[in-house]
Amino acid sequence: MFRVGLNPYGLAYTVGLQGLGTSRRNDRAIGMAGFVALARELGARCIELDGRWLAGATDGELARMRDDLAGETLICSYWLSQTPGETLAGAVRDTAAVGAAMIRLHLTPVLEGARASWGARWGDMVAHGRATLQREAVRAADAGLVIAIEDHQDFGSEELVDISQEAGANVGIVFDTGNAYSVGEDPVAFAHRAGHRIRHVHLKDYVAQPTDDGYRLVRCAIGDGCVPLVEIAGVLAAHTPSLTASIEPGALESRHIRLFTAEWWKGYPPRSARELGTALRRLRINRLSEDTDSRTPWERGAPGDEIVAYEIAQIRRSVENLRAMGWI
Repeated sequence: MFRVGLNPYGLAYTVGLQGLGTSRRNDRAIGMAGFVALARELGARCIELDGRWLAGATDGELARMRDDLAGETLICSYWLSQTPGETLAGAVRDTAAVGAAMIRLHLTPVLEGARASWGARWGDMVAHGRATLQREAVRAADAGLVIAIEDHQDFGSEELVDISQEAGANVGIVFDTGNAYSVGEDPVAFAHRAGHRIRHVHLKDYVAQPTDDGYRLVRCAIGDGCVPLVEIAGVLAAHTPSLTASIEPGALESRHIRLFTAEWWKGYPPRSARELGTALRRLRINRLSEDTDSRTPWERGAPGDEIVAYEIAQIRRSVENLRAMGWI
């Protein structure tokens, strides 16, 4: 049911996005052109572009990109900066100009489900995200575009359904299959609740490492972790016969979900003990022991060539796993 492709975030160092503007940037990054070439080599049926690759391009440059990418199913990826008065004018212009039909968007900078650490600002960010999305959805609709908001380790399924419905018919959800664990939600339950609004999928998998405060989510090849991908696909197929889905191993930094602490839960709606128990049981599959060094090459400060090799190996392993599942 999935038309499987690639996005750049599991290759963030290889393409030059990880460490951008710092001393740890990749001076030999493959950039957008190299990323598109790799996606085509792997037989990608959709390609997700980082909006920074398009920003500032002239009309002529965008037209050339459109010609180069003709025939590809494209998604362009953006996020809110949480600044007053921001719009998606540039995102809408560039997305339409390169021939894409969807803007993938996340609304807040919150990671690891750590809403409480932002204090009162969390409520302000939610209000800003809702208001901006409602206003900009009209702009996107006028350009013939869909906006799909992601569970970017900040929102659960119920909230995303509510936000997307409030914003209009051209607003849906991007379901990152691994990120449900980041907000204490079972990913299969997420698919059931949000399936009717899901427009695109990020195929992410994790291995979990138990900690005193909760668990650490560590990136791995898709199919080697604890995300129940086959169950999720079965649920989504009941809602939509065909969805685009980007392969996206997790970030180069592990995510520590501290949900065994009372503070972490501040700002969350209730989550049933039964569902949380199901999620915690899934996290035990292929888990890491507490004393395993779970650091990625990036976290260990390894040389750039080692980080690139690590990212590329996980992408190729993901393709092998998905091919074995019959999805590619």
